[in-house]
Amino acid sequence: MYLFKLANVLLAAATVQSAPLTDVKRLSDEPVLTPRPKFFDDMAAYNPAAVKVGKKTVLLYRGQNKAGTSQIGYAESTDGIHFTRSAKPVLSPETAYEKDGGIEDPRLVKIDGTYYLTYTGYNKTDAQLCLATSKDLKKWDRVGIIMPANKGTWNTKWTKSGAILTTRVNGKYWMYYLGTADGADQMGLASSTDLKHWQDATKKPVLPKRPGMFDSKVVEPGPAPLLTDEGILLIYNGADDKLVYRTGWVLFDRKDPTRVLRRSDEPFFVPEKKWEIEGQVPNVVFVEGLTQEGSKLNLYYGGGDTSTGVVQCELKK
Repeated sequence: MYLFKLANVLLAAATVQSAPLTDVKRLSDEPVLTPRPKFFDDMAAYNPAAVKVGKKTVLLYRGQNKAGTSQIGYAESTDGIHFTRSAKPVLSPETAYEKDGGIEDPRLVKIDGTYYLTYTGYNKTDAQLCLATSKDLKKWDRVGIIMPANKGTWNTKWTKSGAILTTRVNGKYWMYYLGTADGADQMGLASSTDLKHWQDATKKPVLPKRPGMFDSKVVEPGPAPLLTDEGILLIYNGADDKLVYRTGWVLFDRKDPTRVLRRSDEPFFVPEKKWEIEGQVPNVVFVEGLTQEGSKLNLYYGGGDTSTGVVQCELKK
């Protein structure tokens, strides 16, 4: 029995030591974006993509009105905490696959001078993973649906949440995304040679749900993955059977984006503040945006499906 307990202690210690990220610290106890009365985001301003443009931090966030329709808003800041917002959205629903529900949950990368924005087009029937491109973050050209709902290799319903690795691996671009299988939302992987045409890379989820753990019901990509010395680091959002959303991490092989090297057994970021525990959907922290300065990562997230917050962690050496 003693040896068994000792083995568990050593295993737990090894898991902690192998975590690629430090614990988070809050850069603000209060939200950095909240709903604005009489604007397009009067119900919610949350789940942002993030990018550094010179010395500015730009957020492209999900602005939701009281009718439940989502659009993409623009906000910028010189300190990453205090933001100025545009009065009008930069991307609004126009197509049949966006009608009524709108444009949700953006992820953003910049490759060869072009910004690629993945988002969920939701028409109150299907949620589908879509793509738009821009040179300036304000004028966007739609590519369209890149992972159709109900037609995947393994996913049987919706597609959402595309997180693109900006570096080619084995001559291809790779995108982690959410699909539905076995009654749960799990993580898939798609590949592309041109960033516009994508195909499933596996015949099953690349990161499945884990019964009894913090990601037993939902396993959903967060911001774009980072290529580190240890591997492809992806921060992801997990929900348990009670739909409490927390944040974990996973390392994939640098040479094989389908191969998991390590995965967090416990979340490193959880709902704690009142505005994270309450809201449209209670008990939610949902990381979607990331900016990096050296080893420091600023993580922008939705709290309670209502407001936007920011925390910071560091890459371990």
